[in-house]
Amino acid sequence: MTTIYDVAKRAGVSVATVSKVLNGYPDVSARTREKVQQITAELGYHPNAVARGLVTRRSMTVGVFFQDHGNRGFRHPFLHDVIASFKDSIGEAGYDLLFLTEHRGNDGVFRGFESRAKQRDVDGLFLLGVPRTNSGLATLSRSQIPTVSVDLDLFGPKASYLCSDNVGGARQAVDHLVANGHRKIAFIGDRFGTKPGHDRMLGYQEALQAHALEYRPEWILEGDFGETSGYRAMRRLLAEAELPTAVFCASDMMAIGAMNAISEAGLHVGEQISIVGFDDIELARYVSPGLTTIRQNTDKMGQRAATELLELMNTTNKPPGVITVETSLVVRGTVRNIA
Repeated sequence: MTTIYDVAKRAGVSVATVSKVLNGYPDVSARTREKVQQITAELGYHPNAVARGLVTRRSMTVGVFFQDHGNRGFRHPFLHDVIASFKDSIGEAGYDLLFLTEHRGNDGVFRGFESRAKQRDVDGLFLLGVPRTNSGLATLSRSQIPTVSVDLDLFGPKASYLCSDNVGGARQAVDHLVANGHRKIAFIGDRFGTKPGHDRMLGYQEALQAHALEYRPEWILEGDFGETSGYRAMRRLLAEAELPTAVFCASDMMAIGAMNAISEAGLHVGEQISIVGFDDIELARYVSPGLTTIRQNTDKMGQRAATELLELMNTTNKPPGVITVETSLVVRGTVRNIA
């Protein structure tokens, strides 16, 4: 097995110089750096990550906690797309991802975010889909572990959070329906359990007020971002004495569930009842009719999350922040103009 000593001997430099080249230290001449890199490639030498970590005091790993309310895990379309973009961006900086879980050990002690991060010696944390009610968040927020969360308003000395413009996106959805003549607009979404759910409900309410539309409590239905909850909510809505002409769903999966319920009832989506979703998952363009929705820029969200976490991990006095990524309206076939 080739060692760092073999590389140093072949290059005619010290082991310390080879170490500096491999770890990106700037105080090595360009000529020496190029020579060491060439010989490293020729000999097929790969530095031991553990040994390198002892020198740099970094593991070059980011811990990821990935949860969602519907227990869909990595199959959740929105979260999957964000983490794919994050992985690509953080990987370019030389970091690996380590997926972590909260759990109770054999000693009966519950190990949450902070405990697991320290146990695995990760350099930072990335949280997706974690509910606000998680009891481990309070301890994590007070820690010095660099953390970026998505759709979770976690504040702390080293904790930043990132989200789409959920309020503005919800207003876009209702504005589009109003522009097409709709004044009886219902809402299906998670109102309190998550920050995006709360913010999309808030945007819906703000838009109703802006357009002087009536707020109808019986037209506000609870869902959990999943297809089944959208289906059930729409079934309840269809049982009301008076029906809305349009429904804004706080996720595409709920919108698709609602579309199925409408079709089952013998009605036509985009004819008797218009639908707008939120996310623009890949499936949204393939359902029939194609789903009009609010697009979240998942590529940009993953990239911005990676950039923020790298800065938190590598900059001593980097203040945490709130990052908001803009949304956009995608018009397809589920909204009818009734003006």
